[in-house]
Amino acid sequence: MRIPAHSVCTAIRDDIVAGVYERGSRLTEELLARRYGVSRVPVREALRTLEAEGFVVTRRHAGACVAEPTEQEASDLLEMRMLLEPLGASRAAQRRTEAHLKVLRGLVRLGQERARRGNSEDLRSLGGWFHETLTQSSGSHALASTLTQLRHKIAWMYAVEAPVNPVESWAEHGAIVDAVARGDSERARAITALHTERATVVHRLRFPGGGDRQDRVRTSQHPVNMTGLRH
Repeated sequence: MRIPAHSVCTAIRDDIVAGVYERGSRLTEELLARRYGVSRVPVREALRTLEAEGFVVTRRHAGACVAEPTEQEASDLLEMRMLLEPLGASRAAQRRTEAHLKVLRGLVRLGQERARRGNSEDLRSLGGWFHETLTQSSGSHALASTLTQLRHKIAWMYAVEAPVNPVESWAEHGAIVDAVARGDSERARAITALHTERATVVHRLRFPGGGDRQDRVRTSQHPVNMTGLRH
């Protein structure tokens, strides 16, 4: 594999998230450089970045290793996302552009159509694209960067099942976009908070060598009552 030097960090992170490198395993500069077809310099820089992000730790006598997050650290990530996703939606209602709205509406139409047809293969990627675009609409690079990093870590630590009711889930996406389009930051925040809280139910913790943890994240499983929110 040969990739551009500036993409080494992304490539290593993606491989960590995908489980190519097991938690606790060593990450030697020489082997990584050989795998990605680059010199050791961009690999060294990438490992520093990944250490700052929490994917890598440096151990005495072992060097760089894949981090081994605790159950509490994993739980904290979901809690952080439940706080920041609504903030992003609120900011999007204030700062979104017409281009953002066009993409968001297109994603909602596509997601709702595929959810109605029972075509769930692409719904996860469409959902990720939706939330990524919503965050970008906030106009805050710091917030977008933080949420992107959170999503990478959550994908690494959790197995995610399909929503129990994808049609309802995409109806919630549509309601979020409607609030953002109207500039109603309070409603956009409230709907996103309820949507994000319910979405955490489908997450199962991954454990190295032991499969997926079967107990669900403890949070509300009730449908989002969008009619009860203030317009």
